[in-house]
Amino acid sequence: MTFSATGILVVALIAAIVITIGVWAYTTANRLDRLHVRTDQARHALDAALARRAVVARSVATTLSGLGSDPELLDQARRLVALADRAERANWRDREAVENQLAAALSAVDIALLPPQLVAELADAEARVLIARRFHNDAVRDTLALRTRRLVRILHLGGTAPLPTYFEIAERVTPAASTGLDVDTVRTSARVVLLDEDNRVLLLRGCDPKVPDVPFWFTIGGGVNPGETLREAAIRELYEETGYPADSSMLRGPLWRRVAVFPFNGELIRSEELFFALRAKNFDPVPANLDYVERRSINGSKWCTPADIAALDHSGETVYPYHLDQLLDEAVTAADADIDPEVRSIR
Repeated sequence: MTFSATGILVVALIAAIVITIGVWAYTTANRLDRLHVRTDQARHALDAALARRAVVARSVATTLSGLGSDPELLDQARRLVALADRAERANWRDREAVENQLAAALSAVDIALLPPQLVAELADAEARVLIARRFHNDAVRDTLALRTRRLVRILHLGGTAPLPTYFEIAERVTPAASTGLDVDTVRTSARVVLLDEDNRVLLLRGCDPKVPDVPFWFTIGGGVNPGETLREAAIRELYEETGYPADSSMLRGPLWRRVAVFPFNGELIRSEELFFALRAKNFDPVPANLDYVERRSINGSKWCTPADIAALDHSGETVYPYHLDQLLDEAVTAADADIDPEVRSIR
């Protein structure tokens, strides 16, 4: 009887282990599938951004060709057209080198010779390439981190899908991407549109330490540190400013891009902001790790409906980004989707 009970216990234990491994393998395989879908979508988005830049490069070449018979300008125009053609025809493995050459050729163009509308189109095309490249590499990094785990490889949970590869192109700040202002700091920021079960967004209330009597409201987020991905920065900022721990795989986006130039704490800052959407259960924010400036500048928080946001704006307490009350439905849709949305520019 004792032996029988022991045998049953051993069988039950083995069965529990097998079931646990099976459940883990199933969920891991599903997660890998989602990661591969995300990587494929990111690659298509990057390809589209690169193709758009090639079209704008041809427009720049046409403009330069029409400025007269200056041999240098004509040579620039011919080189831009040739590189744009090569970039579109190149296979993915060889495309990095060609795209870097095209970026260098575009950065050598004197934008003072171009009409303002074309300068704006070029700046937007260049910014979209940088965003798409970062988004693609973030997706590749997350996929490789899971695919290369020993047990995942042993059980072949990744199936026959090829390992994704990074796309490395130089992130240069070209003249077309500048604002024309002398700024003290240029940074990239990751921001989070955090939504609760009632589709309210968590906003922080703050002020410029140099102008403490002018409050404003803003979404969670901050500057990306060296070596961080956008998603890592978003999760870190979320925890530091609210105490809420989140998994980066739950972020959706970036869905919005905003370029802002503003004074803060005695400096003029140019910030390229990328916004993610994230769903969470309602909680009371408790900052976990604010730095000295943040402790001086952040002084409140509130879960807000679109009506609340409109009321804050009407009261004179500006909400950033602008028109967030009108944008909120878009963030709700993104947060509840299974795939990441296409990034677009907002104010």
